[in-house]
Amino acid sequence: MSDIRDPALATVGRERIDWAAGEMPVTRQIRERFDKERPLDGIRIAACLHVTTETANLMETLAAGGAELVLAASNPLSTQDDVAAALTEQSGVETFAIKGEDNDTYYKHLNAALDLRPMITMDDGADLVSVLHTQRSDQLTDVMGGTEETTTGVIRLRAMASDGALAYPIVSVNDADTKHLFDNRFGTGQSTMDAVMRSTNRLIAGKTVVVAGYGMCGRGVASRARGLGAHVVVTEVEPTAALEAVMEGYRVMPIRDAARIGDLFITVTGDTGVIRREHVELMKDGAILANSGHFDVEIDKGALRELASSVRRIREYVDEYTLADGRRINLLGEGRLVNLAAAEGHPAAVMDMSFANQALSVEWIVKHHGTLEKRVYPVPEEIDREVARLKLRAMNVEIDELTPEQDEYLHSWQQGT
Repeated sequence: MSDIRDPALATVGRERIDWAAGEMPVTRQIRERFDKERPLDGIRIAACLHVTTETANLMETLAAGGAELVLAASNPLSTQDDVAAALTEQSGVETFAIKGEDNDTYYKHLNAALDLRPMITMDDGADLVSVLHTQRSDQLTDVMGGTEETTTGVIRLRAMASDGALAYPIVSVNDADTKHLFDNRFGTGQSTMDAVMRSTNRLIAGKTVVVAGYGMCGRGVASRARGLGAHVVVTEVEPTAALEAVMEGYRVMPIRDAARIGDLFITVTGDTGVIRREHVELMKDGAILANSGHFDVEIDKGALRELASSVRRIREYVDEYTLADGRRINLLGEGRLVNLAAAEGHPAAVMDMSFANQALSVEWIVKHHGTLEKRVYPVPEEIDREVARLKLRAMNVEIDELTPEQDEYLHSWQQGT
């Protein structure tokens, strides 16, 4: 039985799912084919993903292909309760997700998803895979493969593979060009700034915004902050990424220096302890901290609590920490994934490509699992290119094709100057 907040929210959830579907033409085209071909008949899938309108469209696509599904939340604050209700009441997808659920409930829901004895896992952060390997290892022989949606999860999975601990093949959807070039950059950039503005109602123009991490997500956040008129500072540990940020016109400096001048700090590194006690101690009164990385470990919340003489929730998603000297530090969304904790996550148009990769990767695993090794695989190039092709077609954008002579030239070595 599903565990959701309120089944009566289903009608509102259905309206929002349908609205998102209008921006997900690639997923719709795959769903139409799946409905005819039924490539997932008899396949049991347990998914641990953000329970949003876009995820609902993915679930309904997999169901159209014949899959038996169960969905659990991948973050305690990212669930949209009306979507969970619509999936449960109208789409027949068992759903275990309640916005704001505590840690015990979160893991109870993961275990409920694993009660399906899945043949495929779909993860966003690798928590489901971790629980399966550590607590439910007797089920590993049932699993033919899995997919992973996000950078943090891929890092964990590659560590498992390196240690010889990964028990089945997993496709890194995160690394598909049609995922990280668009979802990570355009999706994270827009949705993060959307969450900051919704939760604070602060003007971004003229502020100093410090972006910690200049991967694809950091690039997106920095670009959108600059587009809103902010003075953007980038902090990095990777020299090539830092050099690129400099060449893009951003100020680059260590976070200890940025801590003194920043008005708004956004972490997008996928690592732990990015903003620590020594940085908070340097921040100006009224500084705002937000995290757009997957787990709530990038900002040291424990240190923030230790430094604070009082804490109050001053707005729905804003906790104000007053330090002993009277300075106020504001934490958004409890330090969790701010674009989903305090807003609606990525726009459907970019999730369309990410979830198209998910659906096609599941189909690919079902077809090829007998020949796959226990490691992390990239999304096959033909899937990535097909997603791009379908997206262009849906946008009524045409591109050139190689002439026979051009194709021959690119595959030959004889011709030179």
